[in-house]
Amino acid sequence: MDATLQSHRDNRLLAAIGRQTFQLMQPHLRSISMIQGHELYEPGDDIDQIYFPQSGLISLLVLGKNGSSVETSTVGREGALGLQGGFGPRRSFTRAIVQIAGKFSAIGATRFAVIAQDDRSLRDLIAHYTELVWAEAQQTAACNAQHEAAARLCRWLLQSADRIGQERVPLTQEFLAQMLGVRRTTVTLLAQSLQNDGLIKYSRGQIEILDRKKLERCSCECYSILQHSALPLAIGIKI
Repeated sequence: MDATLQSHRDNRLLAAIGRQTFQLMQPHLRSISMIQGHELYEPGDDIDQIYFPQSGLISLLVLGKNGSSVETSTVGREGALGLQGGFGPRRSFTRAIVQIAGKFSAIGATRFAVIAQDDRSLRDLIAHYTELVWAEAQQTAACNAQHEAAARLCRWLLQSADRIGQERVPLTQEFLAQMLGVRRTTVTLLAQSLQNDGLIKYSRGQIEILDRKKLERCSCECYSILQHSALPLAIGIKI
């Protein structure tokens, strides 16, 4: 298998697609690199491209009238952004930005919909994954409303590390504060506390998980719920 083909398969959702279907998609897939903060969609935008992270991470944000934003879910190598475009023309309901820089596979939504039209297994995969994202958004909304920032930070770090496949999460305090919906000073204090307890190592723009088990104990139950959801198991992926 050549390097480009293998890189597409680094995305677990693409790897879960049947060989014949993937062969139809492969000529139309592009491998691209994107930097942190790159905006992919704004609310109301037509979904014209579908993105499958190979190594980076995408954040979905709901925007407030005052310019504030709250993260509802993330997309890493387990999934895709805009997958519902396989059912035909769709629009984005959230702002989608690259949270962690990396490589992504991309395919035009129109071409993807043509392939999915005659492929029941692919349509089923799209439906299951869309349900998974919806369930995650509900769980995240409950988490944001019920749990303290410290527990949410632990959950977020664990989830992000899982989705990029490494224990070092490249992210600034400003960006992390935006994701959690808290002040930067709050993130600074929380990160310092976790570092003092030996759970993480924090340097400018980098957070490294040192003790995963302790970090899991400090996280809210939402991390475990998201990891053991029946939906990802149903489609053969782990979020």
